[in-house]
Amino acid sequence: DGRVEIHACTQAPVMDLDAMEIILGLPRERIRIVPTGVGGGFGSKLDLSVQPYLALGAIKTGRPVRLTYTRSESMQSTTKRHPAEIRLKIGATKDGRISGFAFSGDFNTGAYASWGPTVANRVPVHASGPYAIEDYRAETFAIHTHCPPAGAFRGFGVPQSAIAQETLFDELAEKLGIDPLEFRLKNALVDGVPTVCGQVFEQGVGARACLEALRDAWARERAGAEAFNAGTEGSLRRGVGIAAGWYGCGNTSLPNPSTIRAGVRRDGTVVLHQGAMDIGQGANTVITQIFATALGVPVASITLLGADTDITPDAGKTSASRQTFVSGNAARLCGEALRAKILKRVNASPEAEVSFANGAILIRDRGASHAIDLGSHKADSLGYLFQAEETYDPPTKPLDENGQGHPYAQFGYAAQLAVVEVDTALGTVRPLRFVAAHDVGHAINPMLVEGQIQGGIAQGLGMALMEEYLPGRTENLHDYLIPTMGDVPPIETIILEVPDAHGPYGAKGLGEHVLIPTAPSLLNAIRAATGARMRSVPVTPSKLLGVLKGLPE
Repeated sequence: DGRVEIHACTQAPVMDLDAMEIILGLPRERIRIVPTGVGGGFGSKLDLSVQPYLALGAIKTGRPVRLTYTRSESMQSTTKRHPAEIRLKIGATKDGRISGFAFSGDFNTGAYASWGPTVANRVPVHASGPYAIEDYRAETFAIHTHCPPAGAFRGFGVPQSAIAQETLFDELAEKLGIDPLEFRLKNALVDGVPTVCGQVFEQGVGARACLEALRDAWARERAGAEAFNAGTEGSLRRGVGIAAGWYGCGNTSLPNPSTIRAGVRRDGTVVLHQGAMDIGQGANTVITQIFATALGVPVASITLLGADTDITPDAGKTSASRQTFVSGNAARLCGEALRAKILKRVNASPEAEVSFANGAILIRDRGASHAIDLGSHKADSLGYLFQAEETYDPPTKPLDENGQGHPYAQFGYAAQLAVVEVDTALGTVRPLRFVAAHDVGHAINPMLVEGQIQGGIAQGLGMALMEEYLPGRTENLHDYLIPTMGDVPPIETIILEVPDAHGPYGAKGLGEHVLIPTAPSLLNAIRAATGARMRSVPVTPSKLLGVLKGLPE
């Protein structure tokens, strides 16, 4: 039929459609993007990979084309996390109040820009961490080099800045003679206190709650580490580290809309057109739950049509921890709008109960029952007798020349504690335990929340201790080390719910927040165990041994 249909894993089907329209020189109605169910992305699938080659091959041959990268081809051609060189100076008063913060970061974006400008714009907003700082300056640069391109990767540069900020906090607390947890609590953001961008949240700031949730574990684990070290004469030493983090959900001061559509078919089926790409994080589940709650029906009664540019509206890209927040709100509005249309048909009250069965909609309201016979109504061009489509765009304001504005409508908050055992003779670091407190506003699906926390910590562990991309040298999973199940210790998750007025039923995003405190908590634990201050990651045995021997990193 003259159309091109592309099946590939992506985080942004409509962005892919926009790009393919330009590359192929075809009108967009002749191109269909059908995302595949392969899990994972973490940012790298915001850029095109195989899509142009598949389309051009199919057009050239007139036949279906399949393409699979080898591991080395994949690692050579896809974007990486930005290598960063960060310079940071922090001052505080004698009683532990932060009095000055000067941050500068150079982010190596490689030979092509990719998402480098986005990283450079996001980091200065976040480099303070979730703390109240009045005298603050932060500047970042995305710099082109003759290196493989760096792009979007879970956190958009914030994990790098958090390593510098949170490890320096520990040093500053030590100089002041203040407990690291108490130092953070003393400076943590609370409701009504401006962020470094001058934005004031009158509700929903969960930074202090996350830190307070670790208090018991902090005391218990430190006492355990001290007892172990006092009773051990060998090369093993244990330490406990703590770190906090925050992350703005959605684009930085830019339009960020999501659209969701739903309709009721003649047989009583409720169909949800949900275009937010699910690559393992659970968007299909959570957004359907939100929609079903708004409509007032069980989740099991919803028929889901997932991301497909032919049949689902644009729900934006799966990145920036935005889908639960932004697409979730669009789903809530859509469910409410569809419910209102149904209730209006029989003049029922907002409190009425709605159910769908056997080609009819049944409504029970204040002791009365109503039935809408769907067979007697005319369907629209999509086959729906009732339909709703709603869009949500978070309320933000651009940053001015001094970085003041409303970059995000909501932030999520986190604090983590890490316990490590270091062999000072070998330079090896073995994580023993994590305790992670995360404010998610409202846990719409607690099981998915736990999965995100555990997966994010595993990824942060890899960033801190193992993963190092060296072009031409670590382009396979033999030389490029990633954590296995055997490397990940027990993780205690503490789910906190500090509702956010902008979130659907109070919910906040979570995907990227988890990774941010993990690496700095590990580095702080290593320092607590050995006294070694590590200034770069990953902390390989050779690096740690060098620092322990007084050698420069």
